[in-house]
Amino acid sequence: MAENTYLIRGAAILGGEAEDLLIRDGFIAAKGKDLKEDGATVIDGSGLVALPGMVDVHTHLREPGREDAETVETGTRAAALGGFTAVHAMANSNPVADTAGVVEQVHSLGRASGWVDVRPVGAVTVGLAGEQLAELGAMADSRAQVRMFSDDGICVHDPVLMRRALEYVKAFDGVVAQHAQEPRLTAGAQMNEGAVSAVLGLAGWPAVAEESIIGRDVLLAQHVGSRLHVCHVSTAGSVEIVRWAKARGINVTAEVTPHHLILTDELVRSYDPVYKVNPPLRTDADVQALREGLADGTIDVVGTDHAPHPSEHKECEWAQAAMGMTGLETALSVVQATMIETGLMTWADFARVTSFTPAVIGRVADQGRPLEVGEPANVILVDPAARWTVDPHKMATMGRNSPFKGKELPGSVVATFFKGHPTVLNGKLNTPYRYSEDTTTPETAGAVSGK
Repeated sequence: MAENTYLIRGAAILGGEAEDLLIRDGFIAAKGKDLKEDGATVIDGSGLVALPGMVDVHTHLREPGREDAETVETGTRAAALGGFTAVHAMANSNPVADTAGVVEQVHSLGRASGWVDVRPVGAVTVGLAGEQLAELGAMADSRAQVRMFSDDGICVHDPVLMRRALEYVKAFDGVVAQHAQEPRLTAGAQMNEGAVSAVLGLAGWPAVAEESIIGRDVLLAQHVGSRLHVCHVSTAGSVEIVRWAKARGINVTAEVTPHHLILTDELVRSYDPVYKVNPPLRTDADVQALREGLADGTIDVVGTDHAPHPSEHKECEWAQAAMGMTGLETALSVVQATMIETGLMTWADFARVTSFTPAVIGRVADQGRPLEVGEPANVILVDPAARWTVDPHKMATMGRNSPFKGKELPGSVVATFFKGHPTVLNGKLNTPYRYSEDTTTPETAGAVSGK
């Protein structure tokens, strides 16, 4: 049997025509009908959809320092099972990823695990404190080749610092990913400000706290001619601001989480802390606006904001509970349910918002590539007809804080190929990819610019 050679037979490419894909030595070697390859491992793709591996621009892997919540190993196992072949690891670890040393540590942990491509996100400010810029240039020049910077979890609320960050990253084609939350408007906030918060007597989190920061930052990005990415957009007003900015030619991209595409603040009536998240669950009108914005391209990508927590940080009273939800292993299914099965998007659109565009935003050269001959074989096979019930205790992530516990979701990942190696087969973890000694540096960010 030919090692590193796999023949996928009859999978629907991007949900379209069924074709064969031959994967050899990490690349797509052939594509067409009735392909043959002596010694290849044959995988029956009939009834399955072949897609490029998903790329998450927003993942919390928690390591270093918060291994009680997640590790790079457990988080990337979850990512592979969810159909991801690359994730961007947010900077709010302990120590914070605000130096070349820490981002290189995260990068090395990702390579040692081998389940997906781990791209560290560097902090914008030292210690996420919002007082002085972190070592952006040093992180960009490091072995981790950082191109995305974010204080996610905390807003870069100082407009002068935000301007300086936007100016600085231009030197290496980086992007600042903003957690849009005006802190003075959300002091003590527990949930979305609206009818439900009024009934429950919980401090409200107004939509304007998000929208005002986005409005400010798109104007700053326009002023300095830089790239801005908006994390986890959650309100109808935010969608309109991003739409307005794009119409003006401002270089802004935006993401939406799977949970904001389906869950509303009505769930908070249960006082179940699993529904406590930042930004908070909004109204049904916001959910519909987010779906429409994703469908029409105003919102560019889906980012999971996978945020695992130890059980004791969620299984407590609402006011004391941590904010966040897991998402890597349910993202594909939620997007299928909300966008594909509703007719708002096709599988080709799915590939655009979960793979092609996220790779461009994060400047990941060998991810988010077309399923064509000569391209890196980062490929997933999805069974769109499958139905499964979410059980957090059977997931690879250490986090049990899934808002979809006990819910039936559509679609399942049957296989994940990372660099031509099957990390997932028959819906189960297989073996990780092992890097060779001569691949110590990730592809340079500039290589993706022609996409």
